Parts: sequence; structure tokens; C-alpha cells
Amino acid sequence: MINILVVDDDKNIRLLFKTVLEAEKYNVFTAENGKKALNVMESEHIDLVILDIMMPEMNGYEFTKVLRENDNNLPILMVSAKQLPQDKRQAFLVGTDDYMTKPIDEMEMLLRIKALLRRAQIASDRKITIGEVVVDYDSMTVTKDGQVQELPQKEFLLLYKLLSYPGKIFTRIQLMDEIWGMDSDTGWETVTVHIGRLRKRFDGWEEFSIESVRGLGYKAVKKI
Repeated sequence: MINILVVDDDKNIRLLFKTVLEAEKYNVFTAENGKKALNVMESEHIDLVILDIMMPEMNGYEFTKVLRENDNNLPILMVSAKQLPQDKRQAFLVGTDDYMTKPIDEMEMLLRIKALLRRAQIASDRKITIGEVVVDYDSMTVTKDGQVQELPQKEFLLLYKLLSYPGKIFTRIQLMDEIWGMDSDTGWETVTVHIGRLRKRFDGWEEFSIESVRGLGYKAVKKI
């Protein structure tokens, strides 16, 4: 069973989230601030954290920073009444994976949780499986029907990134920063070149495609 830790100083919020999550067969632990959440994690295996920001003793930013500084990549969904862009930027800068503003739509929260857990599983396995296709991060290979393709590093990382978030649109600059690095002297046009190579390499594959979104960037689409 998947264990979710709800961290919020509002007792009613903790009870609400616990009720909603347990209805979906999740096992739920609760804590009223970051310090108590860390205590819970010392004795329980936690798969995902739902986290408020403004809490006494240790707030959500501080809690997330502690986890990330200790190389803990546990999925974190921040749920806060703070709606300003700078609040959200701060949340992502310290290492949260997703952000929702209160009051929340319960169904949307559940869908986001499922997406975060799916990505965490991909990160843990370091493999993406789509039908008969297996994209293996450790060997930088794509396997289908027993045939193995070894990809150049940048091509593989680009493909892996897109397939890790099917349907999500990435701009060329985003992909450039994440795959080549923000300090790279290479122009964003190289992303277009590598996308073209990937499309040619996997032309005709029925499992997935890489699509252009006019004026925005690229996304991977799973077809099965």
C-alpha cells in the first residue's frame, strides 16, 4: 500500500485530506508541521508528501529544503493558500514537484498525486515501458521486440525527458537548459536538430511519437 504523509497545521485540512485519500485506498499519516513530519519519516516509509507552506516551527519551504539537501527525492505536492507567482517560484526553487492553491479541487489533487507517483516509479526503475518498447536510462538504449538501439547521449536524454512526461509541452529553451545545461554555448536550434534525428530514428513506431506544438515547443505522445 502507498503511504502518503499530509503535513498541515490546520486540523480540518488534515482530516479532509485523510478522508479523501483513504477513500482511494492510500495509507495516510499526518503531521502539523515540518519537524513532526520528519519525525514520522524516521519510523515510517513514506511514498509522497502533501505539504502546506505556512506552519509553525518548520514551514513547508524549510522542510523541502532539508529533504533535498539530504538527497531525498520523495515526491512533494505543495498545497497552499499562497497564490502569488513569487510564492510558487520559491516552492519550486527549494525542490517541490508540484503546487496547488487552496481551496483545492479534490479530484484534481488525486490526479496530480497519481502523476507524481508514476513519475517517481519511473525515476526509481530508471526505465520507461510503452507496450513492447523499453527505454532504459542506465544503458541509454531503446529496446523493441528484442532489438536494441543505442542512442547518443543527448538524443537519449531528450527522448527520456519527453517520455517521462507524456503530453507535457516543453519549450526549446527548457529542453536546452535541462539537457545541455544553462551554461552551454550551444544555441537552442540544436534541440530542433536532435528532435529531427529522434523522429527519423523512430519513424513509423506505433507506440509513441514526438510532436511539435506550434509556437511553444515539443511533447511526446503515447499511442498505446
